[in-house]
Amino acid sequence: MRGNRSAGRSRIVTLVTLGVLWAWASPVQAEVKRIVVDRKVSPAFEGRSFGSAGPYETLAGRAFGELDPADPHNRVITDIQLAPRNAAGRVEYVATFYLVKPIDMSKGSRLLWHDVPNRGGRITIVEAERLSGDIGLSSGWQGDNAGATAPRENNDYAIVPVARNADGSPVTGQVLGRIVNASGPDSRPLFIQGNPVPYTPASLDTAKATLETHASESIDGKVSGVRTIASGDWAWARCSAANPFPGTPDPIQICVKGGFDPARLYQVVFTAQDPYVLGIGYAAFRDVASFFRNAKQNQQGTPNPIAGGVSWIISRGRSQSGNFLRAFLQLGFNQDEANRQVHDGMWPIIAGSRLTLNTRFAMPDGALMFYEARGEGPQWWTKWPDPVRGLPEASLLDRCTATRTCPKIVEHFGAAEMWGLGLSPSFVGTSADRDIPLPENVRRYYIPSTPHGGGAGGFTVTPANPPQCPGANFGRGLFAANPVPHTETVNALRIHFRNWVMKDAPPPASRYPSLANGNLVDPTKRAMGLPDIPGVPAGAPTGLVNPVLDYDWGPDFNYADGSGVPTRVPPGVKRAIRMKAPRADADGNELGGVPVVLRDAPLGTYLGWNIVAGGFHKGKICNYAGGMIPFATTRAEREAAGDPRPSLEERYKSHEGYVEAVRRAASRAVAERFLLDADAAKLVEQAASSNVLRSTNQSR
Repeated sequence: MRGNRSAGRSRIVTLVTLGVLWAWASPVQAEVKRIVVDRKVSPAFEGRSFGSAGPYETLAGRAFGELDPADPHNRVITDIQLAPRNAAGRVEYVATFYLVKPIDMSKGSRLLWHDVPNRGGRITIVEAERLSGDIGLSSGWQGDNAGATAPRENNDYAIVPVARNADGSPVTGQVLGRIVNASGPDSRPLFIQGNPVPYTPASLDTAKATLETHASESIDGKVSGVRTIASGDWAWARCSAANPFPGTPDPIQICVKGGFDPARLYQVVFTAQDPYVLGIGYAAFRDVASFFRNAKQNQQGTPNPIAGGVSWIISRGRSQSGNFLRAFLQLGFNQDEANRQVHDGMWPIIAGSRLTLNTRFAMPDGALMFYEARGEGPQWWTKWPDPVRGLPEASLLDRCTATRTCPKIVEHFGAAEMWGLGLSPSFVGTSADRDIPLPENVRRYYIPSTPHGGGAGGFTVTPANPPQCPGANFGRGLFAANPVPHTETVNALRIHFRNWVMKDAPPPASRYPSLANGNLVDPTKRAMGLPDIPGVPAGAPTGLVNPVLDYDWGPDFNYADGSGVPTRVPPGVKRAIRMKAPRADADGNELGGVPVVLRDAPLGTYLGWNIVAGGFHKGKICNYAGGMIPFATTRAEREAAGDPRPSLEERYKSHEGYVEAVRRAASRAVAERFLLDADAAKLVEQAASSNVLRSTNQSR
């Protein structure tokens, strides 16, 4: 798909520029003008019936929309004034959608889950939501046309125009790409979090770009051992042992004379042109939801397939997609062009910062790694000062508060977000000296000792293999994968959120570590109270947490909104923001969050961090992967290893004792409303059939 991206991009640019993507009469109100259902499956899900809602159907299609660039709701979109316009002066886009609905809408619940696709991945509501009669809507927003977001049949994406100067000439700017752990003569493409960098050089003349190598990079943004590679010693080309340097010209790969050195990181800065107006993705997500909620039909008379069937919408996004929602709300997009509130509830999941989509040459696939924008501006829900960065007092809710369009918000995270994804400023600001209070419309739930999105669950004394560190060729973790799940907690939160939005029934009180309750501390081994666990490098995790870096992107960047035009690439690093992390118990497991059965009946120490085992980043944090260090089975094994943590036998005595510990932990979680009865019974059954302390002949 990447090899055809340049040609596909040219087609899109040409179509938008000529104004022939679609044509129809355009009234004053700019919004979704036309929908096309490309594929309908009815009944879906093999004809199964779901509760009182009966059978379901799915509809995949496209929404064709227009935006008025002068409308106050749209003016915040970077470069919208430079986007091509149709005869009515509107800016056009296309967004895909995927509806999952009861065939008989009169039997539905009238609740629509509006899911944000993550890097193009289409979302289908889960069985529990279909059993409740809910509607699912997955709709495209990401328009950078790279990798998983390039148009194809079963993903969700947006087609947006590119910016052009007023005289028709191309808009240009600097773009950065990085290559790590590469070796040998083969050329390497540029990736950002597993997707291709969505821009190519305007010229293949390497004298017009800069390629340098780094010997090392510190977690707080210090680079050492910088060397610049002469322009004649590298090429935009495809090469290999059979096709050596300078290879075959190729704008999406880099070839180095003599091959890549795996001990060094390679960083290229090049001039690109034709930036997508990616901020349109926010407006597309807004307008698609508004159409399906409010419209009876489009302008050509095509009926809205769920017209009159939606009373509430909860938007929901995981990780990158949750960060999209935080930015969507902060930039004011929960109010449509008719001044109506779009979403009644919003659920940013495992997302502690804002997506950087609304900038020129944005790369929304980034995940807060070095030189990746995302931590700029307020990350908190209450108006709060930012004296460290010199930004005005602000919050994510300022715009929706002014327009009275703020939704009810549930957010939940785990330990990996605290360690790898810059979460703690959301709790304590950039000064990290006071807890930021939550407003009444926000609930926060911290799921302690969990990896990004939760682990695989289950009860086993056989550790999983170490995880691959997130990021292109970043490395592998040192410790086994962390199995502590989010699944059962999310099942309970889903019920509470539905009832909060539909019935105004309050969910459980927020539960998270804070400075006030003593469970949010400096991210050092001593402050956290971590024991000396065999196999953990001395001093870890001191110095491992990934801080939010305060970048200098240049004077045309809006630091409060995370929008605008970065003119300094790579940016300067002004400072690393002070971070916090949860305190741990004597086993090294986190305190201060919601009850989770596996964490409360542990089989080991469950970490929100891991350590890169080898390569350029050896010894650094394994991005946002978690880890597990199992307990010894017997006291003799523990003492032989010098492990201060009690063994499984010392804790639970027998298999039956462990099952009882799981039963008690499940009962507590049910009583505190963070576990459903059915899930509690399932977990106890899993523990009973597990291999924990199955042998009866081990010495004690």
